[in-house]
This record gives sequence, C-alpha cells and structure tokens, in this order.
Amino acid sequence: MLLLFATSAEAQCSICTKTASQLGDGPAKALNGAILYLAGAPLAIMGYIGWRWWKTEKQFRNPNS
Repeated sequence: MLLLFATSAEAQCSICTKTASQLGDGPAKALNGAILYLAGAPLAIMGYIGWRWWKTEKQFRNPNS
C-alpha cells in the first residue's frame, strides 16, 4: 500500500521543507523521493522480521501442519 501512495506522499520534516523550498521544484521532488527511498529500507526489514515471526509462531502453535 505504501508503494501506491509513494508518489503523493510528503515525507519532509520542517527543516527539509524549508530547504526544499529554497532549492526549486525539481530538486525538491528529488529530495522528497530520497527521503521516501531511505524510509523504505527500515520498513522492509521490519516487515521481513514480522513475517518470519508470524511464520514461526504459526508453526509453533500448529506443529502438525
């Protein structure tokens, strides 16, 4: 779902917003894209850990499956 809304997301803190407004439209969009890209790695890692935990927990609760 994050990938569907990534193009319209505003992922800038107040300092980044002020900096981006001084850069112009093109670099500001690139800065916003970079922020979203950097946010993706920790989210992917957390998702993988959660998926592994869920899979292990499911096997632990249902050992016959």
